[in-house]
Amino acid sequence: MSTTGAPDDGTNPTPAADWLAGHRSEVDATVGGLQAAAARLDAWGRHLATVLDGGGRLLAAGNGGSAAEAQHLTAELVGRFVDERKPLSAIALHAESSSTTAIGNDYGAAEVFARQVQAHGRPGDVLLLLSTSGRSENVVRAAQAGRRAGMRVWALTGPAHSPLAEASDEVLRVGEPGSSTSAVQEGHLVVVHALCAAVDAHLLGTTTTTRAAAATAPAAAAVAPAESAVSAEPLDVRPSATTPRAARQAADRRPRVVVVGDAVLDRDLLGRSDRVAPDAPVPVVDLTGLDESPGGAGLTALLVAGRARTSLVAPVADDDAGRRLREALEGAAEPVEVVALGHAGGTRTKTRVRVAGQSLVRLDEGGPATPVDVDARVLAEALAEADVVLVSDYGAGTTLDPVVRAALAEAARRVPVVWDPHPRGGAPVPGCALVTPNLAEARAAASAAAAGASPDVLAEHLASTWGVRGVCVTTGAQGAWLASPGTDAVFAPAAVVAGGDPCGAGDSFAASAAVSLATGRVLSEAVVAAVSDASAWVAGGGASGWRALQRDASAALAAGQGEPSDAASAALHSAAEVVARVRAAGGTVVATGGCFDVLHAGHVATLQAARRLGDALVVLLNADSSVRRLKGPTRPVNDEVDRARVLAALDCVDAVVVFSEDDPRAALAEVRPDVWAKGGDYGGAELPEAPLVRSWGGRVVLLPYLDGRSTTSILARGAVPSAPQAASADRATQETAP
Repeated sequence: MSTTGAPDDGTNPTPAADWLAGHRSEVDATVGGLQAAAARLDAWGRHLATVLDGGGRLLAAGNGGSAAEAQHLTAELVGRFVDERKPLSAIALHAESSSTTAIGNDYGAAEVFARQVQAHGRPGDVLLLLSTSGRSENVVRAAQAGRRAGMRVWALTGPAHSPLAEASDEVLRVGEPGSSTSAVQEGHLVVVHALCAAVDAHLLGTTTTTRAAAATAPAAAAVAPAESAVSAEPLDVRPSATTPRAARQAADRRPRVVVVGDAVLDRDLLGRSDRVAPDAPVPVVDLTGLDESPGGAGLTALLVAGRARTSLVAPVADDDAGRRLREALEGAAEPVEVVALGHAGGTRTKTRVRVAGQSLVRLDEGGPATPVDVDARVLAEALAEADVVLVSDYGAGTTLDPVVRAALAEAARRVPVVWDPHPRGGAPVPGCALVTPNLAEARAAASAAAAGASPDVLAEHLASTWGVRGVCVTTGAQGAWLASPGTDAVFAPAAVVAGGDPCGAGDSFAASAAVSLATGRVLSEAVVAAVSDASAWVAGGGASGWRALQRDASAALAAGQGEPSDAASAALHSAAEVVARVRAAGGTVVATGGCFDVLHAGHVATLQAARRLGDALVVLLNADSSVRRLKGPTRPVNDEVDRARVLAALDCVDAVVVFSEDDPRAALAEVRPDVWAKGGDYGGAELPEAPLVRSWGGRVVLLPYLDGRSTTSILARGAVPSAPQAASADRATQETAP
């Protein structure tokens, strides 16, 4: 060993010389192996140059040494790497200490990058994340947030497979198995420089260097095979897409929600009743069908699965009913992954006898359904991949189990936890993002002094008592009150719903709120969306209406009709729920149609009269393109989104369907109303759609309009028209269609 200050001539090695000698071969293998990734780096550089030159931005982040390399990259792009060029927008997320400390203090260390990605990332931007292990939670969550925001997410990791690789769009795995952290970091620095060189070359048009580098790749690959040094394949290693459903799953980049709670098997015995039993004063029910589907947390999971990748962690019994419950979840159109906990007793089953849309009696069996022999490791693994955890408590004991509570408390420190409580269940764990009691549950959970308070005061009181970020007290038809500790409450009013069935509305509310939080919405936005979704759920007939829709969809698929397009499904979803509810109760569906551009008293009178003809009113609304063809290039004054929203807010309107054709026949064929009502004087002429309506047994009713009201005259009074316009307005003092 040399003495301090003695020169190193190679004969008297120092600790640094020893380390360099041992490290050199490792670095040579790592850097040499990067030649095999030249084509991928050039593609990254070309894409990044296009994004940055077009006004997009790069976000980059890492921890420790990786943070320094990410900041090195952004500095080179904002400044210059080789030759002079314009500055490019690049932000190192970890470099802004005020943001990172504030976010860490309020939301935890795991959110310091993800929240900045939500703030700064835009669709089409690029997010580059560096991590030698690929397991740093804050980096993984940033990748998930980036993909939800529509960004292109790239990862630089070490040689092993990792959560970061799975969470990103593309990954470069640098180093050989067993490479040291320092060797991988040095490889990452070379990648950073190569990427900067590629960006500059593509921006400045000097790509010969890149082509020459790519030409040398085969020789370099002989030194360090690409398979062992760098892996650059896309992240999605999922089952091959051999069917449309498999293709959707392969491309599924939706957030993941893990539902934890108590599942039951719901059974509806459907029938008709025309007489009373001779031996007792009870109705005789002739059974005509059976609906069977998951209930409780199982229903909640199915509602989430339509909008997010979903897992359900719940006790499941090993019996025939339990197997049917599990098959219904895993075999659904949007499947739910089931993580089964031990289940005490037989499967909890709720059987309802229903006639004309109403329940006559409910029979409960099975249980108690408390979890047994919970494996903490399995539970932790199930929660590890969640973007949001949703606790759906039905009072069977899952939220009282100490292993489950410990896992949920840990999850609440990492991700938003939404807790839908039950009076017989456990209290929410501290740190939950949102707790959603109804008013009765909130009063039962409050202290004696606060139990009689108004919903807004209850919400703030419980948020402070439970130590959670927000409490939303739902009040049924009125709406919901959201408060955080020490804050005034936010009120989210519910839409007016005529009739309907509230069964399952709480599940719909909690599912909607969880999905909203998983997609990056703040608490107030999530609650407003959840109130709207719960109102639509009630209007659609609740759980029974939803099951009827699922049954009809399955029948359509079995008949080879295929799946409706996303646009068609969205347009008819609310109307289909209304029709299913009314038909199940033996009621009458009324429809009317028109442009309804500037809503006036004549429109309202027609709509109110139409609603009195039956039990629900569906409005078929001309789309903007249709209105332009019918009314001219200056119409509509209000676009179809605003017109539909105004109509839907009227008490007499139960659903709105927007159609783009010049007449409503295609939309009518989907709704198939019992009554088609139209306002105006048609002078004895038959409506073009009348034969279609009569073909399924419907009838046509004409309604008078209020004299002197028309959209044209209203617009004419609000502007000084040109001479041709004035003449046209004089000729059209009345509109025969709304």
